[in-house]
Amino acid sequence: MKDITDSICIKPAETDEELCGRGYVHCTAWQEAYRGIVYDRYLDTMTVEATTARARRFPENTLVAKDGEKVVGFAVYGPSRDEDLPDAGEVEAIYVLKEYYNRKVGYRLMNEAVSRLSEYKTIFVWVFEKNERAIRFYHRYGFEFDGGKKEWTLGTPVSIVRMVMKREQGPVSAL
Repeated sequence: MKDITDSICIKPAETDEELCGRGYVHCTAWQEAYRGIVYDRYLDTMTVEATTARARRFPENTLVAKDGEKVVGFAVYGPSRDEDLPDAGEVEAIYVLKEYYNRKVGYRLMNEAVSRLSEYKTIFVWVFEKNERAIRFYHRYGFEFDGGKKEWTLGTPVSIVRMVMKREQGPVSAL
């Protein structure tokens, strides 16, 4: 398989086409990654139109990973939305199309998001409790569970858990 690491560009989303790409990746990545974790009928009702509308409503702090003109991943970051971690940064979303797994696209998106959260000593993510692939990724990056847990209803109840990285640890050099 061709090493595409150098051909992927990580940049802020600046155009409507990039936000549309974010919407496509959001919908597609959920449908690819969350079968067996999230209720299938919920995933089947997701649409690119709805996730694109969300991307357009909330364009702030969005990074895209592009392979040429194609958006193949994105990350959204910002200050904490959690009351119990008021002085932390949050990676609110990070998604990569399945065909780009194992090519360091997620790692490069995370590096850029973490870099843009440089004023925070603590950074966290929320992840589906049964999403073992993502949990392994976050662990390798330096995140650890902190006991935070929430229930979401997405057709059926699912649990999300919080993982935290303290800045003193710093990210690992390569995954």
